[in-house]
Amino acid sequence: MECHHYDAFRCRSCTLLEIGYDDQVRDKELHCRSLVASPGLTWLPAVTGPESAFRNKAKMVVAGTVDAPTIGILDPSGDGVDLRDCGLHSPGLQAVLPVLATFVATARLAPYDIGTRQGELKHLLVTEAPSGELMVRFVLRSQEPVTRIRKHLPVLLDELPQVCVVSVNLQPEHKAVLEGEREIVLTPAETLTMRVGDLDLHLQPQSFFQTNTVVATSLYQQAASWVSDLAPASLWDLYCGVGGFALHCGSPEEPRDEASRRAAPGREVTGIEVSTSAVESAALTAAESGLTGVTFVAADATAYAVGSSAAPELVIVNPPRRGIGPELATWLEASDVRHVVYSSCNAESLARDLALMPSLRPVEAVLLDMFPQTRHYEVMMLLSR
Repeated sequence: MECHHYDAFRCRSCTLLEIGYDDQVRDKELHCRSLVASPGLTWLPAVTGPESAFRNKAKMVVAGTVDAPTIGILDPSGDGVDLRDCGLHSPGLQAVLPVLATFVATARLAPYDIGTRQGELKHLLVTEAPSGELMVRFVLRSQEPVTRIRKHLPVLLDELPQVCVVSVNLQPEHKAVLEGEREIVLTPAETLTMRVGDLDLHLQPQSFFQTNTVVATSLYQQAASWVSDLAPASLWDLYCGVGGFALHCGSPEEPRDEASRRAAPGREVTGIEVSTSAVESAALTAAESGLTGVTFVAADATAYAVGSSAAPELVIVNPPRRGIGPELATWLEASDVRHVVYSSCNAESLARDLALMPSLRPVEAVLLDMFPQTRHYEVMMLLSR
């Protein structure tokens, strides 16, 4: 991958850009293996996708002036660096960012200036579905510009008919936080449909989804393959988000009569996620897909597990970078759980968690290069007691 912004030292976020892609993946595997080495652990071939144009989400800082906004990042002095043609973004994202920059000027959305703490528009967040449909979110300091956005929105939607969801996120605080708690949806549609495998996952504006759809599909398919081979009768998906793992691991059909249910009971799958909106989205996909054995609960993952009277046969965990932490790891170690599928975006926290679960031994592992051109990656492991 070549990048004129990198060559000009305007953006150096892609820290591995000068390293060949095959070497990037090899080095990531070596790093991961050094952190989570275990006797008898089998490593599956690394999963890769395109090394450029793979990102389905653009998280852009808005700076500059209302008439000449920059859409990208800030340099060390706090000035905007325009990256609307970033090579990591999908072609669909690259195509709409210039149009959105024009909309910023048309709707008079003054970019927020960190030094003076003046202005309104902090970020543009744009997500693209495999279908080409888009979700656009304006992160504002206050609600003041919402009327102007509503006024000019019909013109934007005429110019960009692929945009199906538009919202405003309010982030009034002066600190390095991407978005706030309050969301105002401005379109009739409130969710973006992400087709992954045979499932339609529904993303509300604040829902989390992996930024690399191609590799994310392989992630869910590998987990589903492990679960299919083990055939657990019960499964929890902790930190389930919009239900990617749980939905892929649910039994495709539930027996309709009691006699059939006793003869071939369906798998009981429960997804646990602290975000109520994500749980609503996951439940919608389950209903649309006929997965009656899959349910979702809005709760803290650790509190749910520790407070439960019984454990499932298999647990999937997909925590944030900090890992599952001592409390949940200790509970898993002492529980009756036979198998754990651990998906991690931070091998260092994974290694710490594994050390607290010595009776759950890593059996198979796979590195998934979700973030080419950077040192970040996803690793997923199957643990067996």
